[in-house]
Amino acid sequence: MSVRRPVAWTVAVVFLVEAVGVAALNWFLGTVVDRQEMSLAGLDPDMMSLSSKIGGVVFGLYFALCGLVALLVAVRDRAPAGLGRILLISAAVVHGLLGAFAWGLVGPGAFLFMIVVLGLVVLLLMTYDVREEPAAGGRSEDGKGDDGSPVTPPPAPTTP
Repeated sequence: MSVRRPVAWTVAVVFLVEAVGVAALNWFLGTVVDRQEMSLAGLDPDMMSLSSKIGGVVFGLYFALCGLVALLVAVRDRAPAGLGRILLISAAVVHGLLGAFAWGLVGPGAFLFMIVVLGLVVLLLMTYDVREEPAAGGRSEDGKGDDGSPVTPPPAPTTP
């Protein structure tokens, strides 16, 4: 049994839950700033509130799109390609960076969550990265019909 599909389903669910969580958290923080009219170094409280809400929506949509890519990978059982692969790689980088910051700012629990999500995304990308061997008697990717080795055997000697 392959581990690819369950990992893809898990990543999809985690990203979709994370999308809702990030959007809700930023929206809540924006509301708190707005109601208390807090300011940071003279910045406009309304602008801080609005930017927090916009940031939450943008990151929520980003994680939801990553979750959609993982969902498509799970349903199709095919490797992500093009923009989907780039999105998943960027999400892995984001979780690595957030994990590094989370240890000092939030604590080891947030760090552990970020690293687990990072590991799941990398596992998703690596399990679908396996190259299929050409079928016996089939043609290789370069169309020569050989075994695909980079060294071509010398031609058979001809006799006069």
